Amino acid sequence: MLAFIIRRVLWMVVLLIIISFITFVIFSVLPSANPVLLRAGRNASPELVRSITKTLGLDKPWYVQYGKYMQHLVLHFDFGYSYQNNISVRQEIFSRMPATATLAFGAMIIWLLIGIPVGIFSAVRRGTWADKTAMGTALVFISAPVYWLGLVSLYLFSKDIGVFPIFDGQGTYPTSGNIFTEPVAVIQSLILPWLVLAASFAAIYARFLRGNLTEVLGEDYIRTARSKGLGERRVVYKHGVRSAITPIVTILGLDLGILLGGAILTETVFNIPGIGRLAFDSIQKSDLPVVQGTVLIGAFFIIFLNLIVDVAYAFLDPRVRY
Repeated sequence: MLAFIIRRVLWMVVLLIIISFITFVIFSVLPSANPVLLRAGRNASPELVRSITKTLGLDKPWYVQYGKYMQHLVLHFDFGYSYQNNISVRQEIFSRMPATATLAFGAMIIWLLIGIPVGIFSAVRRGTWADKTAMGTALVFISAPVYWLGLVSLYLFSKDIGVFPIFDGQGTYPTSGNIFTEPVAVIQSLILPWLVLAASFAAIYARFLRGNLTEVLGEDYIRTARSKGLGERRVVYKHGVRSAITPIVTILGLDLGILLGGAILTETVFNIPGIGRLAFDSIQKSDLPVVQGTVLIGAFFIIFLNLIVDVAYAFLDPRVRY
């Protein structure tokens, strides 16, 4: 197990380097908006453009720029400074991390509390009207885009413009606080985003678990357990769900890693100052250091959580050994 973890950690480092290089090439070598002109303005003089270019280090060859970036990143964990406002990218990302993490983990709890019970219920009562209703509803939520569902939810339930003013809406997340400093305000502002973000995930998990559990309940060892006189509840939960839920752990690691890297659509619709909103704004402004920082953070969470999932497999399924 230890050798497996070490190999995965080394591959994690290699993948992060590859991802950083690809991101750098996309925004530096390929044609894109010039960050110098964006910062200098429309009517900037040639002298100002040259001065900003030198200040940002963009007058050097691309490989020199990338080498210096990696040197600062590896030795000092320094993502550089924003081209737009000269703020430390590391400071900017870490200041927005609590908002994204709170949004991601809150939505995850909701979609697991809804998706797993619905999936088990539909698998046990497959073919009934309740199963068809649950899966039909799940299909509707899977088909609904997050941004559309968010806008509809704001129109229906937002306190300022909603038809049924129940929840706080867009822009209510505290601008200078987080879940640790202002927990009540943060939770109130995130109830609607949590529900919107969890809707499609809960539907996907319910359908996925139903399919897996339906297949598992037809296996020979399940029939053997029933023939031994075990209760149906014990057969379903102890033997069936334990085997059927293993693939769920895989997609949970991927989904949570992606959300921790930034739920761009949800954060944009509800005006949440998270990493996704930061990435969206920086891409529009061709702010390379911020784009690289947010991409690397997102990639790190995805790779790291996949490692956690692989290790958890050995405990969830006794047949898995590394």
